Amino acid sequence: MISFDEACHRLTDLAAPLDAEVTGLDEADGRVLAEDILAPGDSPAQAVSAMDGYAIRSADLAAGRATWPVSGVVFAGDAPPGELVDAICVRIFTGAPLPKGFDQVVPQERAQVSGDGVTLDAGALSGSHIRPAGSDFRTGQILLRQGRLMTPGALLLAAAADRPFVSVRRRPKVSIISSGDELVAPGTALDRPGRTPDSVSYGVAGLARRWGAGAVQRRRAPDDLAALRDLVADELGRADLIVMTGGASVGEKDYARSAFEGLELVVDKVAMKPGKPVWVGRAAGRLVVGLPGNPTAAMVTARLFLAPLLAALTGRSPSEAWAWRETPAGVSFPPTGEREVFVRARMGAHGAEPCDNQDSSAQSVMGEWTLLGRRGANAPALASGALLEVLDF
Repeated sequence: MISFDEACHRLTDLAAPLDAEVTGLDEADGRVLAEDILAPGDSPAQAVSAMDGYAIRSADLAAGRATWPVSGVVFAGDAPPGELVDAICVRIFTGAPLPKGFDQVVPQERAQVSGDGVTLDAGALSGSHIRPAGSDFRTGQILLRQGRLMTPGALLLAAAADRPFVSVRRRPKVSIISSGDELVAPGTALDRPGRTPDSVSYGVAGLARRWGAGAVQRRRAPDDLAALRDLVADELGRADLIVMTGGASVGEKDYARSAFEGLELVVDKVAMKPGKPVWVGRAAGRLVVGLPGNPTAAMVTARLFLAPLLAALTGRSPSEAWAWRETPAGVSFPPTGEREVFVRARMGAHGAEPCDNQDSSAQSVMGEWTLLGRRGANAPALASGALLEVLDF
């Protein structure tokens, strides 16, 4: 067995970002940029008003003018007006281009309208209320760098740069193969003695999508080596990453590894609880992750090993999936044994609390599990209030 830290070290450089593809902004959310986004022009392109109000020349204000005749109006979206030689005051709205020669906007709440003119409260003015040309960004400025995750804010900025399309990393195609004679589709198990709903593949598929997977294929296979090999060969031709659930131990029908010809193991058996049988490798140039069949063990190892691989394939750093942080323990935690323990936990009133059922086969825990606590091998009991290392599940 190897330690969890050693397993993480081996995974760090195992997956490289997939090739890039061009997509519209509506499809770019959550994707990773494969190019720098540069500003094609200044923003704003010309000086604009930052307020609804009245545009004037500050020199006229300094001269003591009190009443101002209003000559015209400028709205956001209007073409920039030229020099208005005879105009003294212009009605203007937020985002509207400033007429040439005008350098002050008086907010409308500082003006009293009377007939065709306004009286301005010059003593209450503060600032010009103008957004200068290029005050947001300048032509050629790098707005978003390659490798950046496209968040809602990044999407807004790309659109502001007048980019309808962006180059992003392709989402990995993931195939999840659940092996086991006992597994059947949900909705068909209740009246079939000895059969169990295939629940793990749904949880793993959801986690995979959360960490950037694109198309996710779920398939079930019996405990038959020939059938499993045929299924694996089929999926190797289309998937970037294959996840095997079940058949990871050493039982007579545990064929998960044997289904892959030329399997190169990178991680094999980790000194952790739950999830000791987890394995990771390559076959035919594809990444392969073998998860235990027990539901909780499968989800723990998927979060710890599948998530960082998917992050790497999509262009992110695997370390983003291992964003451990410390939080107070809301209750005491028992000592650990010879293996590192990953505690299924939730946030209580006073800090992290272990979920009631820590069995590796538990499924009811999924309704309350939000944190994964990490405790070292042979660690003493952790007192309430002490710091616990946790990972968001």
